[in-house]
Amino acid sequence: MNATIDVNQIVADFEESKKTPNFPFVTLSYAQSIDGSIATKNRIQLGLSGAASMRMTHELRAVHDAILVGIGTIISDNPKLTVRLVPGASPQPMVIDSTLRFPLDSKLLESKKMPWIATANQIDSVHENTLNEIGCRIMKFELDEHGKVPLPDLMHQLWLSGIKRIMVEGGASIITSFLELRLADLVIITIAPRFVGGLPAICRELKVAMSIKSAAYTHLNGDLVIWGQLS
Repeated sequence: MNATIDVNQIVADFEESKKTPNFPFVTLSYAQSIDGSIATKNRIQLGLSGAASMRMTHELRAVHDAILVGIGTIISDNPKLTVRLVPGASPQPMVIDSTLRFPLDSKLLESKKMPWIATANQIDSVHENTLNEIGCRIMKFELDEHGKVPLPDLMHQLWLSGIKRIMVEGGASIITSFLELRLADLVIITIAPRFVGGLPAICRELKVAMSIKSAAYTHLNGDLVIWGQLS
């Protein structure tokens, strides 16, 4: 049986139980194949979502202040990260890019909202100056012990910048990190009925297994959509 999802109501309901004060409300949302793949092994983007679940994704974008992806997604997929299939304003694009590889041919630079890019304090380059001149906001952080932008520090800085809701779309390293740190307040996963054998959404073993508490689900045409709160 097919159904619809009121994403605005779902986000509002889960926002009431937001975990961390002084952080944005975080929705982690992505599409995967039935075997857990989000891309092919050579990192080619997969069109996994059907028309109904893709519309749901754009509805989710429209009810968030910002949308976050990693630099790998920008380089491999070159997404627009805008709201196109439904009415509503596009969220502020946010890119995690610890070594500042952001490409100057990115479609994000065609947007009315120039991307915010989180990178390392040590970055000081001509490329940074070019991105600043274009209108990007460069947000610098002391990298953590793994050489990554510290996500809790970034979340707090975004909250101070007026971002109250943020949608995290990927890729795999970003998804895994948000799960490991339990930074997601709401998880929405679209499962397409396809086998791919590609790159998994979870790219390394989690230190602690976790589940979705009070999980709900519905079918959107051929896709299964599951949502809930991390245990």
